[in-house]
Amino acid sequence: MTYTATDYQNVVSLIQSRTDRMPQVGLVLGSGLGGLADTIEDRVVIPYDDIPGWPKSTVHGHHGNLVIGQLEGKTVVAQQGRAHFYEGYSMQQVTFPIRVMRQLGANTLILTNAAGGLNANFNVGELMLINDHINLVGMIGNNPLMGPNDDSIGPRFPGMSRTYDRELRQLARQVADENGIHLNEGVYIGLSGPNFETPAEVRMLRTLGADAAGMSTVHEVLVARHAGMRVMACSGITNVAIDQIDTDMDANHEEVLEAGKVIVPRLTAILKGVLKAVSL
Repeated sequence: MTYTATDYQNVVSLIQSRTDRMPQVGLVLGSGLGGLADTIEDRVVIPYDDIPGWPKSTVHGHHGNLVIGQLEGKTVVAQQGRAHFYEGYSMQQVTFPIRVMRQLGANTLILTNAAGGLNANFNVGELMLINDHINLVGMIGNNPLMGPNDDSIGPRFPGMSRTYDRELRQLARQVADENGIHLNEGVYIGLSGPNFETPAEVRMLRTLGADAAGMSTVHEVLVARHAGMRVMACSGITNVAIDQIDTDMDANHEEVLEAGKVIVPRLTAILKGVLKAVSL
């Protein structure tokens, strides 16, 4: 599916008919992390079913709402649940919400996700601040920027050497220190899913230099940077990648959601602290 400028404008007009707030920050909340949207004050909630063309998540743990309101003195628009490439959507559909957020006025994007820990030093329940990524899905031909480029949105060939905003990462580290939260930092590798990785794949991904693996985020980040948005992203380590065969352990989505209960308070503290301190 290819969206036109009219498709974006129709959705923006619909959202603006429900609220007169102009978001400064977009938030994307991943598996088990949708509870963060419940802390948004004076919020207006728009179900995805009410928004034409908006991709709807079929995954347990992803609510289906767009939430607009105030968080730490900033006006935010939050995706309470996201759609994924593995659900059968095109890359353009999955990233449609990011471009809508930008056209609503958001110039900063903060993303969260549930990820498997590849780094042997990471533990379930910890956070990883993303400082770089490997877009494995995009490198093999599924990149949301493929196809005709709209120069009014962004350049044909966007640079990616400063993908994750340095100031936002520094603020995240400061907030974590102030709150006694252990915050890892590393490289996120984007996979298509929906299966978890085999042991051989886990060993390969480590060799490539990845610290955590997940099934979202990188394509959203690409579209945000293409549109000139500042980006910060944080992974909740919800399972440890298994690198040996013939083990009794196995990854599953239930442990992802369970770990999210531990991660949400920590992630909430960091995101609120960053929003409170950042200048927009």
